[in-house]
Order: sequence, then structure tokens, then C-alpha cells
Amino acid sequence: MEKPIIIGIAGGTASGKTTLAKKIKEEFKDDVIILSHDFYYKNHSNLTKEERAKLNFDCPEAYETDLLIKHIRALMDGETIQRPIYSYVERLREKETVTVKPAPIIVIEGLLVLENKELSDLMDMKIFVDTDADLRLIRLLERDTKERGTTVEYITAKYKSTLKPMHEKYIEPCKEKANIVIHGNDYQEKLNYIIEKIRQIEN
Repeated sequence: MEKPIIIGIAGGTASGKTTLAKKIKEEFKDDVIILSHDFYYKNHSNLTKEERAKLNFDCPEAYETDLLIKHIRALMDGETIQRPIYSYVERLREKETVTVKPAPIIVIEGLLVLENKELSDLMDMKIFVDTDADLRLIRLLERDTKERGTTVEYITAKYKSTLKPMHEKYIEPCKEKANIVIHGNDYQEKLNYIIEKIRQIEN
């Protein structure tokens, strides 16, 4: 098996990382597997749900990145992995896993996928989705109240205590590590460029 093309997509919370990953998959179909860094949040089954809710989920220590790297290397070697499933509602890993088979294109998306050097060194393409902070907060409020069982009060408190400061400390500096930065006004142009770049690497 040839070495897969590995694409990293970073950016702030609710910046559009997952949407971009899905756009790439729509273009290349079954040739793409998507690994979200969020799947690899550390499991804190020893804590209560209330205690877990107080944890900082926006720093490098929140993730079991070593396991993600191990899984990517296994996929690169043509091996099948059992990737974790993470419940945003319970803030716990589920007991079940998902079987993921190797594919020609691996998309890794998450807040901090460019922060870890060992992880980012595996990537052929490093993308940062740069979205206005106010827009991200609006999207976050809409998404997390509808899909993740959280309240507006919880989200705004977390935004002040961890989301905003962690973005400034860890996520924003990752923009300098990207070789493609997407802004709202050039989204389609950059998406077309990314798709063309992938085709060039494939050939």
C-alpha cells in the first residue's frame, strides 16, 4: 500500500473544521477517512459528570494524542484500527469502538492537531480555518445547546474561563504552522485549491 495523504485541519472551536473535512470527503468519497481529535479526549470515568464538566477540554493535556498518533501510524502501515467514540453529552468515551480501515487519504481535524509536533510532522498538508471569534461563539451556542445538552450559561462561563484563553495560548499560534489558511471570504477558492492540491499529490 502506498503512503496515504495526510491532511490536518486546525482552528478554533466552531470555526468550520468538520465542515471542511466533510467537503473533502464528499469530493473523494471512500478514499477518505476522517479522524477527529475529539474522539481521543481522555477518559475520566473516575469522575462524576459534574466533575467532568469542570475540566479544561481546550488544552493539549485534554487529549490522548499518543493514541491518535499510534492509530495514524498503524493506518499508514496498512493496518485496521479500533478508534474510540466520545460522548459529548456524558463527556466520556463509550465502551464501543469503530473499526477504521486504511484509506488513501486521512483527514485529521481538531482544535490542536497542529500543536503537537510529532502529529503535525506526519501531515502532507496543514490547514488552519481562521474564523471570526464572534461568529464562532454564535455557532458554538447554537451547536452545543442543540446537540450536546449544554446550557447558554455553561457555554458562556466556559468561553470566559477556558475557551478564549486557551484559543489565544494554544490554538491561534497554530496558524503560523499551517501552509494553508482559510478565511471566510476565500473559503470556496481555498477549498478548490485544496482539492486540486490533493489530486496533484495523488498523481
